[in-house]
Amino acid sequence: MSEGLEYNTAREELKIPEYGRNVRNMVEYAISVADKEERQKVANAIISVMGQLNPHLRDITDFTHKLWDHLFIISENRLDVDSPYPKPELDEASKKPELMSYSEGKRKIKYAYYGKTVSLFIKEAISKEDEKEKEILVEAIANLMKKLFITWNKDFVEDVVIFRHLDELSNGKLIPNKEKPLTTVEELAKSIPKVKPIQNNRKKGKKQNNGKHRYSKK
Repeated sequence: MSEGLEYNTAREELKIPEYGRNVRNMVEYAISVADKEERQKVANAIISVMGQLNPHLRDITDFTHKLWDHLFIISENRLDVDSPYPKPELDEASKKPELMSYSEGKRKIKYAYYGKTVSLFIKEAISKEDEKEKEILVEAIANLMKKLFITWNKDFVEDVVIFRHLDELSNGKLIPNKEKPLTTVEELAKSIPKVKPIQNNRKKGKKQNNGKHRYSKK
């Protein structure tokens, strides 16, 4: 039974797998057509099929241009037909994009609940040369950190904890005024948005049917 079976692993690799092997076979047939006019008709039909197989490409600008590029890539530019667009350079089309640098994202945030924004604020405060301006900014950052702490941890936190975290995150470059207390947890809690509970608008005495229909016997 296994004789005559052909596995994909033994077949030639597809240039664009999304279109499948049938489209590739159609392209190979188009290449073999001797009459140019007939070959052009076959190519136009293949473009139509490719568009139907990948309707999501319709959201891309120059949808038809993209299909013709893919057709020539699949044929490795061996298909001699007229295209409304310039043929793509195969070397450029097959070139993989350079990897983006994620140096900032690779560094693990020690206290995730403060987020990256606090880190940016800390960097900005460190760069300030005016001591008065820096002091005001450090106080604002500390209060923001306290608010974020109680928002995500749902717990009371002492100022000394926030000061210690600020010291760690700034590598000791920001020194808050520990004599001046931060905004109280109660005051910060007032500024944290609360989710309103879903109102039950059902009239009293009306039983809930849990979305099920009731049927009466006739």
